[in-house]
Amino acid sequence: MNWDPFAESPSVESVTVFGVELRKGDRVRLWPQRDGGHSADIFDLALEGKLAIIEAIEQDFDNQLHLAVLLDDDPGRDLGDLRQPGHRFFFRPEEVEPVGRVAVKSEMDYERRG
Repeated sequence: MNWDPFAESPSVESVTVFGVELRKGDRVRLWPQRDGGHSADIFDLALEGKLAIIEAIEQDFDNQLHLAVLLDDDPGRDLGDLRQPGHRFFFRPEEVEPVGRVAVKSEMDYERRG
């Protein structure tokens, strides 16, 4: 773990979700998780089931991976391309579903989607 906040984090090129390797530019469906006793917030409700494109794969100081995504139907998507606030959303890999590729291995993978 690197405690220097100004150090470059290692570049992450891909992440595997439900057996599918995802990279920047891949499409995903968003399934925000309400875990840790937290109830759904407005963003969870608004973004659930939306289609998005992975803009970047980021790694935080705790070595956790996060996918920065841009919504397909965001009218301000050009602002997301410029990395402006409010147009890039971050999700953990387990909160997205690969779209348009062979993905789910079992019905159990759908349980959290209701």
